[in-house]
Amino acid sequence: MKVRVFVSLKDGVLDPQGKAVEHALHSLGFEEASDVRISRVVDLCVKTDSAEAAKEKGAEMARALLANEVIEDFRVEVVG
Repeated sequence: MKVRVFVSLKDGVLDPQGKAVEHALHSLGFEEASDVRISRVVDLCVKTDSAEAAKEKGAEMARALLANEVIEDFRVEVVG
């Protein structure tokens, strides 16, 4: 089953990459852009019998490696 893990910085955590993108957008004339935050998406296939098991396995992987829970939040979706 295909699992998608969304990882983003927690509210209140400084996002220097987001600030750099925001500044670049302003330089290109997109002044309406604000509060830019950068996130990442990890797609992977998990061999399980059910969508719920795949979601649980994705969450285990996120806690173990894909997200730093001190500064990041994550959510897991089963795709398809």
